[in-house]
Amino acid sequence: MVPVSRLYAFLLVFLLCSIALVARAVNLQVVDTEFLQGQGEARYLREVKVATRRGNILDRNGEPLAVSTPVDSLWVNPKELLQAPGDIEPLARVLGVEAEEIERRLTQRANREFVWVRRRLHPNVAAEIEALALHGVFLQKEYRRFYPAGEVTAHVIGFTNIDDVGQEGLELAYNDWLQGRPGLKRIIRDRLGRTVEEIEMVREAEHGRHLSLTIDRSLQYLAYRELKRTVLKHGARSGSVVLLDVKTGEVLAMVNHPSYNPNHTDIDNDGLRNRAVTDVFEPGSVMKPFAVASALETGRWTPTTPIDTTPGRIRIGRHTISDHHNYGPIDVTRLITKSSNVAATKVALDLAPEHMWDTYNRFGFGDVTGSGFPGESAGVLRNYQRWRRVEQATLSYGYGISVTALQLAEAFAALADEGRLRRPSLVMGAMNPPTSILDPAIARQVASMLETVTGPEGTGKAARVGNYRVAGKTGTSRKASAAGYASRYIASFAGFAPASDPRLVAVVVVNDPSGDQYYGGLVAAPLFATVMEGALRLMNVPPDDYVLAQASMAPQEIEP
Repeated sequence: MVPVSRLYAFLLVFLLCSIALVARAVNLQVVDTEFLQGQGEARYLREVKVATRRGNILDRNGEPLAVSTPVDSLWVNPKELLQAPGDIEPLARVLGVEAEEIERRLTQRANREFVWVRRRLHPNVAAEIEALALHGVFLQKEYRRFYPAGEVTAHVIGFTNIDDVGQEGLELAYNDWLQGRPGLKRIIRDRLGRTVEEIEMVREAEHGRHLSLTIDRSLQYLAYRELKRTVLKHGARSGSVVLLDVKTGEVLAMVNHPSYNPNHTDIDNDGLRNRAVTDVFEPGSVMKPFAVASALETGRWTPTTPIDTTPGRIRIGRHTISDHHNYGPIDVTRLITKSSNVAATKVALDLAPEHMWDTYNRFGFGDVTGSGFPGESAGVLRNYQRWRRVEQATLSYGYGISVTALQLAEAFAALADEGRLRRPSLVMGAMNPPTSILDPAIARQVASMLETVTGPEGTGKAARVGNYRVAGKTGTSRKASAAGYASRYIASFAGFAPASDPRLVAVVVVNDPSGDQYYGGLVAAPLFATVMEGALRLMNVPPDDYVLAQASMAPQEIEP
């Protein structure tokens, strides 16, 4: 038999252990509750992000160009879903994928608690998944970016990636402004991942700020429609149109073709570039007004100074520069009207290289416009100290210099506004003070010469707009290749209207038109006329060609 003393000792030890356990339980559950609560929360308390809405991008009239809409995204807990294999098949059926594919993907990530399955679901698909109530399958609120204008504004606006971060265009340039800051909250989830209770808001979500652009959506549609039609008609490789407000420097429209739809994910990388800002080209004869402006500054040249272009060509060293026709004796104004390379060469060779370079540089060539657009090119304007004599000659008619369409628009706007240069702006409210770069009298003289280009004897008659006076310049340049200048062309036209009080500047560039029609006056000028006519009408700019306007409004005599 067991001694009584041992039995009492055992009972005493048992009693002491019981008392200790009860005391510990009372302490944890009544006195000191933080430990158990902390352990429980460590298993079920989670910090989750609160989605924030990206700011809208609006046109100058408040019309939406980019908006964010709340959508559901699908994620799963692989451990839970794999323990309920019967739920994989219905999930795969709703998503339109193979069940084996989902199972394989989850098996590879079985040690995780969170795996994205598909982001930004269609609302109908999200509702169907929610109705299934599958194990380990959850929906999380996010925002998806939509672009109402699609390909029309794609190159200006750009797009965001799956995480709503700007990748191209103004979405990229102003990402910090638009993005906002996601919130953070603490919640308790049960073992199935369902939210049981929201504990506290750690940080409130800060929605992104809206961005108002200078772009006019109506003008953007107009320019894109006409550009696309022209590119397809002439079988061109690409094209660009830029429309500026002369008085403010605001970009009213900027379009390129080919374009892309930012609402789709299958985007060709070659179509992402905003060619009007990033692509440079040798502009050809649209540069002649700036060579003439430089000559007028010397005081040795006037609009009526005679120039003999006989016999229609001139030799500089081993190089021969030719005109399309032998224009014979002409003056500086007719140099612009008929676009004479020989006359432009004689003018340029009379100038000091430093002065000619300074004139071009003042108009913004060889430097970025300051628009703030990502990837903007500065173009190429070589230092005058490295110019050869033939290079100075070719610079007068647009070879040996590379520019962007936006740079040309900026420069022609300065001519139109009596020598005041404004940096192009894409965002409303941008500080954009003018800089005087040319004597106003000289600017008016050049503008008057440019008006003759659209006259009866000019190369840009197709750029005329009914009841408005139009000034501008055609350009046709050969494209450079490894073997020299090929039989491929860039057709361009740059101009402004109404010439009496310029309001709008437009630059049209058509790259590599096919067929026999490749001249700027035949390809680019008609496109300029259509865009300018529509823009003047939409902006309610009054006609300034009163003679034609009154004639068109006069009552017509009806013959018996």
